[in-house]
Amino acid sequence: QVQLVESGGGLVQSGGSLRLTCAASGSISSIYVMGWYRQAPGKQRDLVAIIDEKGRTKYSDSVKGRFTISRDNAKNTVYLQMDSLKPEDTAVYYCTARPGGVVDGRWGFYGTDYWTQGTLVNVSL
Repeated sequence: QVQLVESGGGLVQSGGSLRLTCAASGSISSIYVMGWYRQAPGKQRDLVAIIDEKGRTKYSDSVKGRFTISRDNAKNTVYLQMDSLKPEDTAVYYCTARPGGVVDGRWGFYGTDYWTQGTLVNVSL
C-alpha cells in the first residue's frame, strides 16, 4: 500500500503562483512515476505533469513553460510549481503515484495506481 498526502492548493489571482506538494509513504520505491492530474468542473481528469525517478518529465501542452514538476527521491516527494496561473487552470488537482517509467522514449505504466483526494486550485481574474 502507498499513501499520498498533498498540500498547497488554494485561491490565487491570475498571474500568481502556487506550489503543490505530494509526499508518498508506505510500500513505495523509486520505480514509481509520480505526478499530477487535474479535473475542472464538467470535464474529464487530464494529465498536468509527471516525473519518473530519473527526473524525466512530461507536461500537458497547456502548462508547458508555466509549471515545473520536480521530485526528491530521498523524501518520496513530488512538487508542482505553478507560475503565471490563469483562470483556466482552476481545477481539483490530484497527485498520483504508479509503477512505471520511460522505455525507448515512451511512458509505460503497470500495477496499481494511487491517488489523493485532490486539492482545489482556484485562479481568479
